[in-house]
Amino acid sequence: MRLSVVIPAHDEERSIERTVLAVTDALEQAGLDYEVVVVDDASTDRTGAVCAAMGRENPRVRGVTSPYGNGFGMAVRAGLEVFSGDAVAIVMADGSDHPDDIVAYYRLLEAGYDCAFGSRFMAGARHTGYPRFKLVLNRLVNWGIRLLFGHGYDDTTNAFKAYRREVIENVQPLLSQHFNLTVELPLKAVIRGHSYAIAPIRWIGRTEGRSKLRLDEMGSRYLFMVLYAFLEHHLSRGDYRRPGLEAARRRRWSAGRPAARFYEEAQRR
Repeated sequence: MRLSVVIPAHDEERSIERTVLAVTDALEQAGLDYEVVVVDDASTDRTGAVCAAMGRENPRVRGVTSPYGNGFGMAVRAGLEVFSGDAVAIVMADGSDHPDDIVAYYRLLEAGYDCAFGSRFMAGARHTGYPRFKLVLNRLVNWGIRLLFGHGYDDTTNAFKAYRREVIENVQPLLSQHFNLTVELPLKAVIRGHSYAIAPIRWIGRTEGRSKLRLDEMGSRYLFMVLYAFLEHHLSRGDYRRPGLEAARRRRWSAGRPAARFYEEAQRR
């Protein structure tokens, strides 16, 4: 299974090289077949030039420019249109996501899950440098989403997740242009019947640059996407579930093992 890593980057000249090198080192040490796609999201600094230089050093790294207007969701969507792997992980450019957790996600997908979700708040997880106000807001929003959908997952809003290619195909068309894509992708995957595993992950607040998430702008967009998914879940009568999904899942699970075991094995590698 070939893994693509999509990294949207807006004005991340000071952190993108370190992030990409950490990702490639982890994937190569694990012996995985991979590519890294860095999507330049209308940067005004040298992010694009840095990515081009890394691509010349490592042919598995390629920088692309988003053809859409500025926006986190549009940059991710641009990367999802061009990735070549059998599965894709979405990773933040600021280095907040631990690269070893990408390998753990890969093992979960390899085990037969359609999606690999991480939680920064479950037992075994760690998070460092999370601003207190954002943390409280995060917990409230994720509690509400968990209550609405009953999916047992406490970190839906986290962008760092991995999906099989057929999941990405099945959740189209994507609507979000901004950070609300972080809830659109997993909620559509869940309500359209795809299997998922939840693993504890490590997260650290950025040390370079500024966060692009504007809470005052994003509240209504997050609410729109949650309500959109909620209405699809309860009113569409399964119209958007992929035909043959259950049979495909049973075939993959015939040789599967529990998520926790695979996560523990990935952590030891």
